[in-house]
Amino acid sequence: MKNQEMDYGTPRRESKQEVTLEIDGFAVTVPAGTSLMRAAADAGIQVPKLCATDSLEPFGSCRLCLVEIEGRKGYPASCTTPAEAGMKVRTQSPKLQDLRKGVMELYISDHPLDCLTCAANGDCELQDMAGVTGLRNVRYGVGAAAGAHHCDAQKDESNPYFTYDPAKCIVCNRCVRACEETQGTFALTISGRGFESRVAAGQDQPFMASDCVSCGACVQACPTATLQEKSVIQLGQPEHSVITTCAYCGVGCGFKAEMKGTQVVRMVPWKDGKANEGHSCVKGRFAWGYATHADRITKPMIRASIQDPWQEVSWEVALAHAASEFRRIQAKHGKDSIGGITSSRCTNEETYLVQKLVRAAFGNNNVDTCARVCHSPTGYGLGQTLGTSAGTQTFKSVEHADVVMVIGANPSDAHPVFASRLKKRLRGDGKRPGARLIVVDPRRIDLVKTPHVQATHHLQLKPGTNVAVISALAHVIVTEGLVNEAYVAERCDTKSFNEWRAFVARPENSPEALEAASGVPAAEVRAAARLYATGGNAAIYYGLGVTEHSQGSTMVMGIANLAMATGNVGREGVGVNPLRGQNNVQGSCDMGSFPHELPGYRHVSDSTVRAQFEAAWGVAIDPEPGLRIPNMFDAALTGSFKGLYCEGEDIVQSDPNTQHVAAALMAMECVVVQDIFLNETAKYAHVFLPGSSFLEKDGTFTNAERRISRVRKVMPPLAGYADWEVTVKLSEALGYPMPYSKPEEIMAEIAALTPTFAGVSYAKIERLGSVQWPCNDNTDEAGTAIMHVDKFVRGKGRFIITQYLPTDEKVTRRFPLLLTTGRILSQYNVGAQTRRTPNNEWHSEDRLEIHPHDAEERGIRQDDWVGIQSRAGETVLRATLTERVQPGVVYTTFHFPESGANVITTDNSDWATNCPEYKVTAVQVMPVQQPSHQSSWQQEYSRFNQVQQQLLQQAHEVVHGK
Repeated sequence: MKNQEMDYGTPRRESKQEVTLEIDGFAVTVPAGTSLMRAAADAGIQVPKLCATDSLEPFGSCRLCLVEIEGRKGYPASCTTPAEAGMKVRTQSPKLQDLRKGVMELYISDHPLDCLTCAANGDCELQDMAGVTGLRNVRYGVGAAAGAHHCDAQKDESNPYFTYDPAKCIVCNRCVRACEETQGTFALTISGRGFESRVAAGQDQPFMASDCVSCGACVQACPTATLQEKSVIQLGQPEHSVITTCAYCGVGCGFKAEMKGTQVVRMVPWKDGKANEGHSCVKGRFAWGYATHADRITKPMIRASIQDPWQEVSWEVALAHAASEFRRIQAKHGKDSIGGITSSRCTNEETYLVQKLVRAAFGNNNVDTCARVCHSPTGYGLGQTLGTSAGTQTFKSVEHADVVMVIGANPSDAHPVFASRLKKRLRGDGKRPGARLIVVDPRRIDLVKTPHVQATHHLQLKPGTNVAVISALAHVIVTEGLVNEAYVAERCDTKSFNEWRAFVARPENSPEALEAASGVPAAEVRAAARLYATGGNAAIYYGLGVTEHSQGSTMVMGIANLAMATGNVGREGVGVNPLRGQNNVQGSCDMGSFPHELPGYRHVSDSTVRAQFEAAWGVAIDPEPGLRIPNMFDAALTGSFKGLYCEGEDIVQSDPNTQHVAAALMAMECVVVQDIFLNETAKYAHVFLPGSSFLEKDGTFTNAERRISRVRKVMPPLAGYADWEVTVKLSEALGYPMPYSKPEEIMAEIAALTPTFAGVSYAKIERLGSVQWPCNDNTDEAGTAIMHVDKFVRGKGRFIITQYLPTDEKVTRRFPLLLTTGRILSQYNVGAQTRRTPNNEWHSEDRLEIHPHDAEERGIRQDDWVGIQSRAGETVLRATLTERVQPGVVYTTFHFPESGANVITTDNSDWATNCPEYKVTAVQVMPVQQPSHQSSWQQEYSRFNQVQQQLLQQAHEVVHGK
C-alpha cells in the first residue's frame, strides 16, 4: 500500500507576505519563505527528492531536487532555495534528467538490488526515484562489482520493534534529523567521513544500548528499508488504513492503523492529527500487540465466590446472572447498595452509558471514575477559579510560549509526544530564542537537563510542599509589583483578588519564611517568580505531582491564581494546562462520571438540569450525590455496599492502600468486572464480561486539550461485542432498555443534553478531523481552541486563598524518608497493556530510586533488594542508586502488580475530592536479608495470583474437555 499522504518536501511557512513566481510555466503564489520544492508541490508538480520530507527542515544533501532558475547559473537544490517574486523555475530538462540519473547511479552502486524480496518493496522512495529518473543501468556496477561497498554490512536487530540495516542506508540524514528536530533525543548521528559515513546510534552502539527511545520518528522518516518495522518484515506491506486515536496517555495522538484485512501491520502517526502532527512514542507507535495477546479473555464467566473456578457461559447467561444479583442485592440492602465505576480507557460513549445505567437502571448516583484518584482536584480547582474543569490551551500553543513552568509532571516519560513539542520550543529555532523553563519537582526529571535543553530554574521542593512554593511565588509577584493590574481589573473579581493579595503578601508567605518547609532556596523562588511574571507569554503545565496530594485542590487553585494575577490566561502561549494521564480521563469526567455531576459538569441537585435528563431517559434521577470510590470501599467494609459494576479500571492495583481495597471487594456479594484481561480487580470478581480494545470499537476519546477525536473499529470485537454493546445488554437485563444501534446515536444524545457538546457530531469530526469542546452555536465550527479569551467561563476570575497546611504524612524516626511515585516511558499506568508487549525489554520491574547518601547510610548497594515499609504496609523492590532524587526522598513506579507499590501508599487524600495522596508516604527503607526477597504481602499475592490463574485455567479446561 503506497502512503497516500502528500509529502510537500519541506515544512509549511507562515508569513503575511506572499510571493508569486512561475514554475514550469504555471503561476504559483505562496507565503514568503516557502521553498521552491513546496511551491512546486502546491502547483501539483513533484520534484524528485530523497533527503527532503515536509516534517523536517531542508537539508540539501541528496542533489536529486535540482532545478533551473532563469537568469541564474548552476542548478540549485529546490528544497533549500526559497521562492522569490518573479522567479521562473524549470523542474524538468534534459540536463536535469542527466544530473539526477547520475546521482541515482551513485546511490544504487552501493545498494543491494534485492527489491523483490525487500520488506520496503512497494513503499520505498529510492525505488520510486529510480523509476522517476529513468535509471536503466549502473555504469559503475553494484556492490562488489563497483569496488568498495557496504552491501554486506551487518544488520542491527537489537530493537524489538524495528531493524537497522546499514547496507541499505543512503546517508540522507532524515533519521538523524528526525531524532533531533521531531523527537529531541539526539540519539542518532552520522559516523565516519566521506564514503564511510553511516548512521549510528549513540557511539556506534546497537539501538537498544543507545539513548534511542523507540519513538519511531527515524523509522517514519527513512526513505528505504534501512529502518524497518519488524511487523512489516514479517507480514508484508499493508493494503488499507483506518484513522483512529491512540489508547494510551492523554495526548490523544492520531494514528493510521495500516491493515491487511483485520490484522494490524503497523500503526503510523497521522500527519493531520492535531495533537501529534505526525509524531508518536514507543507505546502508541509499537505497543499495540496486547490487543491480540493470548491472555485476552473472550468468553463471559461467572462463579459464586472468588474461591471457586470460573465457569464459561453464554453472554445471555452472564448478563442475566449479573442483573439478577444486582436486583437481589438491592431488594435486600436497598437501592444504594450497588454502584459502578466508569473507565478512562473506554470511549466517551461507553462511559456515558455506564453512568446512565447507574442513574437510570440502578436508580442511584453511586458512580465514579479513576479521575477520582488522579485529576479530580483539577476539576474542582479550575472549576472554582476559572469556571470550567479542563485545561485552557492546545498543545500547539506551547510554540508561542516564552516561559514554561512544569509542575509535578514528567512529560518525557508520561506524555512524550507533548514533551517533544515542548523541547523543540525550549531549544529555539534560529529565528527565535528558546523559551525559558522552570521545573517544580522533587525529582530531577529529564527536562531539568537533556540534550540542548536546560531548565533556568529547578525548584526541587520536598514532597507535600507544593502549596508553600506556589504561595511563595505569589508573594514575590504581589510584593514586587509584578501583578498585571490592568488584566486583573478587567477580568477578575476585585473582592477576591484583594483578599488574596493581602493574604499572599503576609511575611509568613515569603520565600524566606517558607524555605525551611519547602527546601527550596528563597533566592531561587524569587528568581523563578520574576521570570514567570516578566518573561513574556508564560504557560503552566502540571501533572499528578500537583493533584495527588492532601492539598491537591488547593494547589490547582494556587496555579490558577498565579496565572490570573500575571495575565497569563486567554491567549496563545499561556494558560493552565493539566497533563491528563489516561487516554480518556478528560472524557470520563465530561460524561458525568462523578457522583455529584451529570454530563457537562452540572450538579445533580440542579432540578432544571435533572429534569432535562429525566425527560430524555424516562426515569426519575436521585437528587442526592452518590458515593465516591473511597466511600464505596468504606461502605462495603461496614456492610452497606454490596455490588459493583467496574468497567475497564483496575482499582486493586491503581488505588492506594491495596489491602484496604481488596478487603472491600471481598466484602461485596457481586463484583462484575468488564475488561480485556483478568486484571487484579477481576481476581476478586464474581462475573467477568469480556471487554474490547480500542481497535475493536467505534467512538470518541477526549484528550487533555479537550479535543474530541474519533476511534474507529479496525477489527471485529474478539468477544463478539464492543464495550458499549455490553453495557446496553446489561441495562436491558436490568429492565431498562437502551435502544442504540451504533455509537453515533449515543453521541447525538450527549450533544442534545450537554450544552458544551451541542455542536459535536460524527459528521463534523469526519469533516474537520477533530473538534474541541465547548463546541456549540456560540463557538467556532471546530469548537474552542483557547479557553477564556475575552472573559472567564464563570464571568470574573475568582481568586481563592491557598493556605499551606503540612500533610499529616510526616517523616518520623520510624519512617524517616518520603516516598513519591510516578511513571516511566515504556510502561503505562498499571501495565496491563504494556506488560504484554516487548516494552518489558526496557522496564521489566518496578524499582526504588534512592539517593546514594541515603543508601550508604543503610548499607544499600546498586541492585540490592530492599524492604520499603510504611504505616500502611510493606513491600520489597530492587534499589537503583541515583542523584535524580534528593536525600530524604525515594521514588518508585507502579506498573507491575507484584511490586505492591500501592500496598505502602496510605489512605490520606485531598480535602475537597478524596484524591489519594500517592505522592507523599513516609517510609523506611532497609536491605532485605531473607532469601525469598518478598514481603509477607508479596508472598500472599503470589499465592493468591497462582490460585486465581489456576481457577481461570480450570474454566478453559472444562470447556475444551481436558
